[in-house]
Amino acid sequence: MAFLKRLGFYLVGLSIGIVFLTFFLKNKSEETGTEFCYFPNCRAIKDLSSKPISFSEEIEKSIQNQQLDTLDISNFLKDGNVDFGKSDTQSTPCKIYIVEGTLKGKASVLQFKNCREKVVLEKILE
Repeated sequence: MAFLKRLGFYLVGLSIGIVFLTFFLKNKSEETGTEFCYFPNCRAIKDLSSKPISFSEEIEKSIQNQQLDTLDISNFLKDGNVDFGKSDTQSTPCKIYIVEGTLKGKASVLQFKNCREKVVLEKILE
């Protein structure tokens, strides 16, 4: 009987702790706008999005011809997935990331060069 009593106290305390943590972490993330980002894809996209983006000459021409917009690229990065099999994450000084997603409503693949201070959108692969 003593075991069942101890088990009951344990379960009550555990449930109260889980409820407390759920509310605490939810409020903390809503107030500060922080996002828990532990997976490789999420971390790479967050790193690419946090730096200023510059464009290669090919991309600059597309932007000037109004075929492409910087807002489209920001949305692409937010929803895109990194293809680590095709990316070169070991190169120095800048890593090359291949990001797949939708750009202007169609599936696209973009190549980004991630340097220490900035990100360069090099080309549209597909």
